[in-house]
Amino acid sequence: MSWNKWMGSMSAVLLFGVCAAPAAERPNILLILSDDQSWTDYSFMGHPDIKTPHIDKLAEGGVLFRRGYVATPLCRPSLMNLVTGHYGHRNGITGNDPSKERYNTSPEAYRKAKASLISKIDEFDTLPELLVRQGYLTHQSGKWWEGNYRRGGFTHGMTRGFPQKGGRHGDDGLKIGREGIQECTDFIDMALAEEKPFFMWYAPFMPHSPHTPPERLLKKYKAEHPLSVAKYYAMCEWFDETCGELLSYFEQKGILENTLVVYLSDNGWVQRTNSNSYAPRSKRTPYEAGARQPTIFSWPAKLKPQDRPEPIISLDIFPTILAAAGANPPAIPVPGLNLLPEMEKQKPIKRKAIFGECFAHDIADIKNPEASLLYRWVIEGDWKLMLTYDGKGRDNRNHKANMLGPQLFNLKNDPNEKNNLASGNSEKVSHLSTLIEGWYPLKERRVNSW
Repeated sequence: MSWNKWMGSMSAVLLFGVCAAPAAERPNILLILSDDQSWTDYSFMGHPDIKTPHIDKLAEGGVLFRRGYVATPLCRPSLMNLVTGHYGHRNGITGNDPSKERYNTSPEAYRKAKASLISKIDEFDTLPELLVRQGYLTHQSGKWWEGNYRRGGFTHGMTRGFPQKGGRHGDDGLKIGREGIQECTDFIDMALAEEKPFFMWYAPFMPHSPHTPPERLLKKYKAEHPLSVAKYYAMCEWFDETCGELLSYFEQKGILENTLVVYLSDNGWVQRTNSNSYAPRSKRTPYEAGARQPTIFSWPAKLKPQDRPEPIISLDIFPTILAAAGANPPAIPVPGLNLLPEMEKQKPIKRKAIFGECFAHDIADIKNPEASLLYRWVIEGDWKLMLTYDGKGRDNRNHKANMLGPQLFNLKNDPNEKNNLASGNSEKVSHLSTLIEGWYPLKERRVNSW
């Protein structure tokens, strides 16, 4: 932990105090993260083929936000949004890797660039750190990019992390789900034996490629779908099975009633029919198929089942979990909302709009997020505006070939975003552009049309 971060932590303690209620009064917290799954690809969201009975049950008994969105629809920045509570342009993690074109002049230079990128987490009070101060044990499994799990403030975990061999995005942690959940159940048993509340980060490498589902699941889908699609569909069901296994263990131990379960995916995915890759306008884009992610909050002891119409952003999860745990706020205020009061009282969320951003897969300039900026976007009511930019990165060519300047959609009438209404609604574009600029003002003048 850096000196500045330590000082910030001490300031928070002095200002707010450490208020550790008895373990029985503090909920256990389980954050379930799917990896590369479209918002449509669940039974409860109406998919005609994919079967997700365990997540369906969680949605039916919890608070379901069908219009949940992730702040940055790409693996690493999406997870960093959750662990710090900040947008990528604020926490510095806008892509998965430093640009090889700029930083890979030698193996040592690239190693230093990766280390510099990971060090950005040291500037923030992370979700696990704040929960630990509240008396929680914390466990990491699955996807994790920011070095060793301890770097993020977890007390326990699976990922050795960079610079260890294979430490790019999870290493040993990527076994979870695909090879069982014993590390999770062992941790639960340990926490219960110590009579401490716990936070679990369950982020399996699923349904993410490689799509290698069990044959028993694959055969259910491949008779009626191309093989690449059948594999992906089977992966979604396999992932659902692991969620059911984990939730059943909570139930078996008698702790599910007072456990806050939060569910979402890191970003969208539309499976190509002729390859193992994803289709355009899904992952890494702000289109609905990339950024929209149904989000579930389930806490049987506190929250009644609800099907909420409001859009929310993934950054809301950070302050909501802290509020549920009775934990102190971070030293640096976060932009998300604590949704707990509105969920408990079943009242509308008072917010005008939500915002998001997209950057190139590779980070062009570690010190300047704008160098990789591709989109800023806003949703206000049924209206969504996306502004495009000329950020550098390996995906820039396809981006330029497909983007046609401002894109305005009415999501109620056009949920698949087929009809760009920008040219006939200049006032609406101007209004929403002003909201975007007020949220994330750019330091440099950047191209926003082609």
